[in-house]
Amino acid sequence: MSPDRGSPTFRMVAVGSSEPDPHAADMTRLVDAVLEGPGTLDATTRRSAAAQAADVPETLRGYVDKVARNAYKVTDEDVEALHTAGWSEDQIFEATVSCALGAGLRRLEAGLRAIDRRE
Repeated sequence: MSPDRGSPTFRMVAVGSSEPDPHAADMTRLVDAVLEGPGTLDATTRRSAAAQAADVPETLRGYVDKVARNAYKVTDEDVEALHTAGWSEDQIFEATVSCALGAGLRRLEAGLRAIDRRE
């Protein structure tokens, strides 16, 4: 697991423009709903999963890393191991969504940085 990558972020300005990003408000609502909204998994763990932070609980850490890097490799056995470790179906779902959101935002930001370098 890598060190804390920080909270997921996104741009507030559209690429190649000084105009505000027309999707910024929706993105803010999405991030807030997933990471701060009500849920069975505490918000601290959801934020940590999104950031792939070092403080993700040990029994969840390998799963979060797999979702972030190679989600297509997640198996029923991975989920069953989490159940055996005491995680509920809802907690596993919330960890998965939080982690996927963070990974997606990091990939989006990397793509936008690449576009910026070309302009």
